[in-house]
Amino acid sequence: MWMTPKRSKMEVDEALVFRPEWTQRYLVVEPPEGDGALCLVCRRLIVATRERDVRRHYEAEHEYYERYVADGERAALVERLRQGDLPVASLTPEERAARAGLGLCRLLALKGRGWGEGDFVYQCMEVLLREVLPEHVSVLQGIDLSPEITRQRILSIDENLRSQLFNRARDFKAYSLALDDQAFVAYENYLLVFIRGVGPELEVQEDLLTIINLTHHFSVGALMSAILEALQTAGLSLQRMVGLTTTHTLRMIGENSGLVSYMREKAVSPNCWNVIHYSGFLHLELLSSYDVDVNQIINTISEWIVLIKTRGVRRPEFQTLLTESESEHGERVNGRCLNNWLRRGKTLKLIFSLRKELEAFLVSVGATTVHFSDKQWLCDFGFLVDIMEHLRELSEELGVSKVFAAAAFDHICTFEVKLNLFQRHIEEKNLTDFPALREVVDELKQQNKEDQKIFDPDRYQMVICRLQKEFERHFKDLRFIKKDLELFSNPFNFKPEYAPISVRVELTKLQANTNLWNEYRIKDLGQFYAGLSAESYPIIKGVACKVASLFDSNQICEKAFSYLTRNQHTLSQPLTDEHLQALFRVATTEMEPGWDDLVRERNESNP
Repeated sequence: MWMTPKRSKMEVDEALVFRPEWTQRYLVVEPPEGDGALCLVCRRLIVATRERDVRRHYEAEHEYYERYVADGERAALVERLRQGDLPVASLTPEERAARAGLGLCRLLALKGRGWGEGDFVYQCMEVLLREVLPEHVSVLQGIDLSPEITRQRILSIDENLRSQLFNRARDFKAYSLALDDQAFVAYENYLLVFIRGVGPELEVQEDLLTIINLTHHFSVGALMSAILEALQTAGLSLQRMVGLTTTHTLRMIGENSGLVSYMREKAVSPNCWNVIHYSGFLHLELLSSYDVDVNQIINTISEWIVLIKTRGVRRPEFQTLLTESESEHGERVNGRCLNNWLRRGKTLKLIFSLRKELEAFLVSVGATTVHFSDKQWLCDFGFLVDIMEHLRELSEELGVSKVFAAAAFDHICTFEVKLNLFQRHIEEKNLTDFPALREVVDELKQQNKEDQKIFDPDRYQMVICRLQKEFERHFKDLRFIKKDLELFSNPFNFKPEYAPISVRVELTKLQANTNLWNEYRIKDLGQFYAGLSAESYPIIKGVACKVASLFDSNQICEKAFSYLTRNQHTLSQPLTDEHLQALFRVATTEMEPGWDDLVRERNESNP
């Protein structure tokens, strides 16, 4: 969950082991296989052995058992559950059917299937049961998967998940927002608002807060009002907001009229922290590609891919490429989705390896092949492949969540050092870090032995320089809090004289405490700061909450992006904003719906 100080693998694994006290507290036992936690009530295996995952399952599914509070009652309850004796009446057939229907609707939403496909799922189950278990066909009578019922159930699940989020949000000590308005697939007129909050025990929660229709909230003022309304509904004030992560569109970061400047102005008060803003996390590969694609190469390749999909679909040399495309966004794909897919380093690298086959295919269908005789274009292609591959590696590092913002900032700083190195290597015509460009240059040297100048280093130095400036601009706020990040990630090695004056006394006292040093060595950062006394170290604890609330990855935004690209045709059907928000919440959340509450609500609405 957190970035940890350097220690042995054995010590890291100790934070993931099953704890015996969970048996009475959460009604789980360690399974025979030793991995995860086995629920004594529903007999489900909870894969992740972290207390928050076990606690969430218990609160969502079995809160009924909180009535057994005394130690003797609790122990007796555990013993009865071990023997398979439930202290309450088992679910009625109608309740089991309701749970099954809810679970199937959630699965349809997760897979991006249309509302009408529930009937097809019902028919499949009916055929299966008639052939395999004919005596159990009657269980389907209580399961309704009609389109209208499926819609209602998805909305009920969304309301349940949102209620869980709001209950936790009221306890957030600090939070940050991620605002994603990047135009992709069919939803360029929506803003996705994600929240990352830190609770009293420094547990981190990332979830979708709301979706805002930009057609109805065109102005920045209207957009600001919609975000404030969503925060107010969740019981959150701007006084607890620490950070903003956005795309770098004009709507977000316009100097005088961008949403970020409006929100910072609104958040300024004596009780507010300065809002930290960084705009390079979201869709790093996609947005950076516009800075480095100096010859509109991706637009050209996009036209080739369309030709392959229409006239070269049976060619064996393109099957890997077509399979990759279909796994990403299905057999049919719109232009924007295709263009975004091509802006990924992995995709460009694959297409570069097929350039000879592409040239032969274009000749066979009578298309122009002028680009393959253009030295400048080929060098630009190789350079783009290499730079996008380096950006892909960085994006993957930033896609690892629960490592903490300090680690993410370290990755950014390391990449900026790499860019400086790339500058020097290009100037020296050393292509060690540019294998695709080197391959193109070697081929061109063989074909044009008399031509001494195959590529222009200044051209690519300018591109790298532009990328450097963009990174400096996107992450400049993180540099302002660099000391806070270093202090949090390594408090025992941080020199007090370099710390802010307000924290020096606490930091000196912390570093002199042997017991805390021992805890720091054996615990991860989240556990260490959760156990740190807020009375003895209020300022350090406050810094911990602030830094922990900053988004440390782009994972939840990429999850939404992936959901859109995979299910673009289903989601392009007419949907209300309410239904669209429900689908995104189900697709991106890590919370488990409260099935018992949902069944109870159904019984109350259908007495």
